[in-house]
Formats: sequence, C-alpha cells, structure tokens
Amino acid sequence: MEALTAFVNMINGVVWGTPMLVMILGVGLFLSLGLRLMPILKLGTGFRLLWSGRTSSKEGETQGEISPFNALMTSLSATIGTGNIAGVATAIFVGGPGALFWMWCTALVGMATKFSEAVLAVKYREVDDNGNHVGGPMYYIKNGLGSKWAWLGTAFALFGSFAGFGIGNTVQANSVAAALETNFGVQPWVTGVVMMILVGLVLMGGIKRIAEVAGKLVPLMTIFYITAGAAVLIVYIDQLPAALLLIVKSAFTPVAAQGGFAGSAVWAAIRFGVARGVFSNEAGLGSAPIAHAAAQTKNPVAQGLVAMLGTFIDTIIVCSITGLAIVVSGSWTSGENGSALTSYAFSHALPFGDYIVAVALAIFAFTTILGWSFYSEKCVQYLLGVKAIKPFRLLWTLVVPLGAISSLDFIWLLADTLNAMMAIPNLIALTLLSPVVFGLTREYFVQKRQLAAQAQAAK
Repeated sequence: MEALTAFVNMINGVVWGTPMLVMILGVGLFLSLGLRLMPILKLGTGFRLLWSGRTSSKEGETQGEISPFNALMTSLSATIGTGNIAGVATAIFVGGPGALFWMWCTALVGMATKFSEAVLAVKYREVDDNGNHVGGPMYYIKNGLGSKWAWLGTAFALFGSFAGFGIGNTVQANSVAAALETNFGVQPWVTGVVMMILVGLVLMGGIKRIAEVAGKLVPLMTIFYITAGAAVLIVYIDQLPAALLLIVKSAFTPVAAQGGFAGSAVWAAIRFGVARGVFSNEAGLGSAPIAHAAAQTKNPVAQGLVAMLGTFIDTIIVCSITGLAIVVSGSWTSGENGSALTSYAFSHALPFGDYIVAVALAIFAFTTILGWSFYSEKCVQYLLGVKAIKPFRLLWTLVVPLGAISSLDFIWLLADTLNAMMAIPNLIALTLLSPVVFGLTREYFVQKRQLAAQAQAAK
C-alpha cells in the first residue's frame, strides 16, 4: 500500500505541478484573448440572461431538460463546497495572503474557459436512449474532433467516473461528518445514514430533481454565507484597505514568518493560489459543461454566457469572502489551517461564527455530492450506456455513509489526481475546437447587433 501511495503521490505532483497550472492558465488566457475579453466585458449580459432563464421554457420551444438558471445552480452545487471554505484557507496558510490575488487571476481567465466549455457542450450534445440531452467533454471530443480523437473522450469519462466517488462523494461526506461532529457532537455514522437517505431521495428524480434542489438550496446557502462573511468584513472594516494592500503586495514579494505563519515565497503564493482556484471553480477540468449540456436553450453562446458566471460567483465572490475574512481578521498568522482557519476568523468576529462555517460547509458539501453524482453518472453512461444509470445511482448512494466514517487519505489523493487528469483531454479539446467557439460567439453578437439596429429603425 505504501508503494501504491508513493506512486500516486508522484503522479499527483506531476498532474498538479507547474506544467498543468501553466496549461490551465495558458488555455484560459488564449481563450480570453481569442474572445477579446468578452467574458469580462459581457458580465452584465450574463447576469441578465441568468435572470431571464430562471423558469423552464415551454415544451418544444427549446431543447433540454432544465432551465438555464438551474443548469448554473447544478454546476455551482458541485463547485461551491469545501474548496471555498477549506481550500482558500489552505492556500493562504501555505502561500500567504498573496495566494488570494492569484486565485482572482485564475478566475478572470477561467471565465473564458467555462464559457467555451458550455458553448461546446451545447453545440455537440446528443439525445440519449431515454430522450435526455447529454453532453460534456467526451461528447464534444467525439463529435467535434472526430473518431480519431474518441479515445481522448473515453479517457475523460474514465477519469471522471472514478474521480467523482472520491472528490465528489466520500471526501465531501467525510467533511460534513467531521464538521458536525466537531461543532455539534453528531456521530459520523448518523451523519452518513441521514445523508445517504437524502442523497437517495434526490437521485431517484434524476437531473430534474437535482436541478430543483440545487436551484433552491445553492442560492440560499450562498447568500447566507456571503452575508455572514460580509458581517466579518464590517467588524474589521478599518483593516480592509490594509488587507487589500497586503494581498496585492504579497502576490509579488515573499512574506516573512510571523506568528503561526511559516513564511512563503512568491512561487508558493502563485502555485497554491492557482491550484486552489482551479480546484474551487473547476474551470478547465471539464465537469461543469456536463450540467450545462442539459440546459433548455437553442443557442450555445447564450448558455456559455450563463455558465461563465459560475467561475465569477464561486471565486471572485465566495472565495473572496473567505479569503478577506481570514486576512482582515489577522487569522492567517494563527497557525490554524483548512476549515479550522476559516472558523477561527469567523468566530473571532461573530457570535456562533464557527457554527456558521460548520453549517455552510455541511450544506455546500452535501450539494457537491448531488452535483458530482450527475457528472459521474454521465461519464459512466458514456462508457456503459443508459442501462448503467440505475446501478450507478444505487452505488453512489451506498458509498456516502462509508465516506462519512472512513479515513480517506489515500482516496483523497487518488481522486485529486484523477480530477487533475480530467483536465488534460478537456484542455486539448478546448484548444483544438477554439475556432468553433470564436466563430459561434462572433455570429451571436453580430445577430444581436443586427436585431438591435432593426428594432431601432422600426421606432
């Protein structure tokens, strides 16, 4: 077992190493420039489309099973999780306050990546034997790049099938169990059984049920967490300008050891800021487009504009709340790490702050289990067909309590490695299919301008 762990550790060091981070940022920057910074410039358009896409369209008007809004909420249910609470804290603990700056940079180029993923997912999606729309990297590789690249799509599906059981299931269940036991004294097996029942009830309804739950739970919990984080910032409002200055300064200069902080080099800030940013918002990993492929839309670009908001909301808003709370409160020098560091920051500013973080972590992790169940299900379906859906859902549900009560060091390591390996086929496909994304985007905005001109002339 030690030899296997060492081997996986070696692979993990490669797939999450410098070349991968450069690749993710490089592809994001390439797509951003190819789109002429459109995702940043059209952020308002994305929010307007999100607001208008809150309800499902009438039968026959569009193709897809869930509203554009619920497609984004399903995607966010999988991304807003432990990475936003524990991941940000770990990045700052190792890389210093400057890590937050590099997380922001990752998100800004990641918006173009997420936009492109969703455009291709809708463009190349298929209808399965059950009459549902399915898509994602495996489908846009197969349908966009042709049969000679099909093996790359199979590799993505294989990595996604196994990664989900770790990163999206057992690890999340373990996080919930740990948070509830530490703060409320709930036994892990009780948490595991309750979560198994809840997950099973949701999964029986498929993507529509998952989307309905995500559409209600994710906005409520996100607003709750942002409000609590904003309250922390208000308490330390006089420290906010200095904290922002420290974040920017630390992004480019080494930070000396102080208090419980061991000190960090600039490279550590860049590496852990980028890595945790990608881990949190999943831009480039290829998971989110699987949800967006089920959206009720006829236009790939319109859904892409909604999809890119996922990266903005996840990192620029939610991760920033966590990071700023840790820096303004001075908690980053406490020596705490992970979710304990975030709890430390919140509890020193708010009554019951540690309970707020525990509840947020538990619900975010629960919704991640739901979102990732859909991702892994579609990967398994791609490999084995629709007949595998029901057995997969049963297995996924039964694994939840095992995660809650088990020690998951190796599972975490393996899942984290497979999660990174999902990005390789996806980034290759995004690069090769970028002319399709650029062409569809130009066409969409030209049509919008023509329609606006016609409407103006008609007046």
